[in-house]
Amino acid sequence: MKKSNIIWTKTLFLTLTILIISACSRNPITGKKEAFVMSESREQALGDQSDPSIVASFGLYPDQTLQEFIESKGQQMARISHRNHLKYEFKILDSPVVNAFALPGGYVYFTRGIMAHFNNEAEFAGVLGHEIGHISGRHSAKQQRNSILTQVGLIAGVILSKEFANYAESAGQSMQLLMLKNGRDHETQSDQMGVEYSTKIGYDATYMAGFFKTLNRLSGGDEGQRIPTFMSTHPDPLNRYAKVGQWAKEEQKSYPNKTFKENRNQYLRMLEGLIYGEDPRQGYQEGNTFYHPELKFQFPVPTNWQLANSPQQVQMAPKDGKAMMIFTLAPEKTLNEAATNFVTQNKLQKKEDANLTINGFPAKAIVSEQVDEQGAVTLKIVTYFIQDGSTIYLFHGMAEPANFLIYKNLFRNTMEGFARLTDRAKINVQPDRIHIESINSPTTLSAAFRNAGIKSDRFDEMAIVNGMQLSDQLKRGQLIKVLKK
Repeated sequence: MKKSNIIWTKTLFLTLTILIISACSRNPITGKKEAFVMSESREQALGDQSDPSIVASFGLYPDQTLQEFIESKGQQMARISHRNHLKYEFKILDSPVVNAFALPGGYVYFTRGIMAHFNNEAEFAGVLGHEIGHISGRHSAKQQRNSILTQVGLIAGVILSKEFANYAESAGQSMQLLMLKNGRDHETQSDQMGVEYSTKIGYDATYMAGFFKTLNRLSGGDEGQRIPTFMSTHPDPLNRYAKVGQWAKEEQKSYPNKTFKENRNQYLRMLEGLIYGEDPRQGYQEGNTFYHPELKFQFPVPTNWQLANSPQQVQMAPKDGKAMMIFTLAPEKTLNEAATNFVTQNKLQKKEDANLTINGFPAKAIVSEQVDEQGAVTLKIVTYFIQDGSTIYLFHGMAEPANFLIYKNLFRNTMEGFARLTDRAKINVQPDRIHIESINSPTTLSAAFRNAGIKSDRFDEMAIVNGMQLSDQLKRGQLIKVLKK
C-alpha cells in the first residue's frame, strides 16, 4: 500500500460499463469487412477512462531507463502498425506478476515481472508486437459483446456479494491485471503481428518463439502460482512456440541480406537493480502480522485469512468469503470529517460512535448499516479511523447481518492491534533485486549461481529467469542475472 493512493476512486469496472455501438468497418489487419461492437471513438474513450484506474491500482515502476526504452520501442512499432493514427501510451506497472496486456485506444502495459523474465530486446519486441496486434485487430472491441468483465473478488477464489463489491471497489484489480479475454483466433493473429512488427523494426522474431518456452516453464510449480495471469490469457505456449518460430523464418525471407537484432547484453544491463518479486517496502505479511516498513505501522492478520496488498489498500478475507476487511487511507484531515463523509457518501445508517485511543493513536470507531429500498439491512460495517499526524488510516470490517456478530470481535482485534512499527529488522527489510554479473571463466549456470551466493532452493527459479537450464555451459564474459538485496 502506498501513501499517495486514496480509496473511493472510481472503479475500473464502472468505466468499463459501456454503450455497445454496432458498426461495420474493415478489419485494419485483414482488410475484410467485420461487424464491430463499438465505434473507434468509444474504444478510445474506454481506454482513456480505464488507464487512470490501472495506474492507481498498481502504480508505475519508477525506472526512467526502462520507461524510456519501452516508450521508444513502443512508438517505433506503433508507427508501422496497422492503426498508426492512434495515440499510443506504453507503461511499466510496479507488479511482480508476469504479464503484458493492452487496452482499447492504444494503451499497452508491461509489468516489471515480465521485464525481469526477458533476456534480450528481441523477446521483448515480440511480446510488444503481440500486444499492439491486439489493438490493431480491435480484438477488445470485437470481444466486448461476448465478454463479461467482473470483479475478481477480494482475493482470487473468494466470491463476494454485490454489497461487498460496492465497498471493495478496486480490490479485485490488485489480484489480477484485468483485460478482455481474447479468443484463440485473436491470439493467433496477435502472434503473427508480433512476428511481423518486431521483424519490421529489425528484431529476430525467433526469440519471441523462444520466450514461449519460458512461459511454459513458469506455468508449473510455485512459480506458476505466482504468475497466473499471462498464462491464463495467453494459452498453449509450446504449441505457439513452433508456429511463431516458423512464421519468423518466413517473415525474414521478405528482408534478404538483412541482419536481425537480438541485443542481449544491452537489454540485460538495463535490468540492473530491477526489483524482483514482491516489494516488502510497500508492505508485507510475515506470520500473522502485516508490516509496512516505509509508513512504519503493523497490525495483526486473522489466522487462515488471505491477504492482498495493493498500492491503494490492503484486503483480508477468510476463504469462504463471508467477511472481509479493507485497510486504506482517508483523504480527510480530521477523524470526525472522515467518519461523517464515509457515512453520508455511502448512504449508511450509523448505529454506534465512539472516540478512543489505540496504542497511543487518536481514533474513532463507528458501526453502520447499509439498508435497501425495502428497509432491510443488507450489510453491517465496523469502521475504525486512526490518526497518525496528518494521516488518517481506515479499517473497514464487513459482513452480512447473519454473519456480522461472528466476525465483529475479530474485526476489532485486528483494528485495535494497529501499532507503530519499531523493530529495525522489520523496518530495514529489502526486496530482491536483479543484478547482472559477467562470467569470469567457463562454467555451468548452476556453478555460477553457487559462486554468486544464490541459495540452492532458488536455482530452478533463477534458471527460468535467465531462460536457461542449470546444466548450460557459460562462456567467459557472458552476462547472467543473479539476485541480491
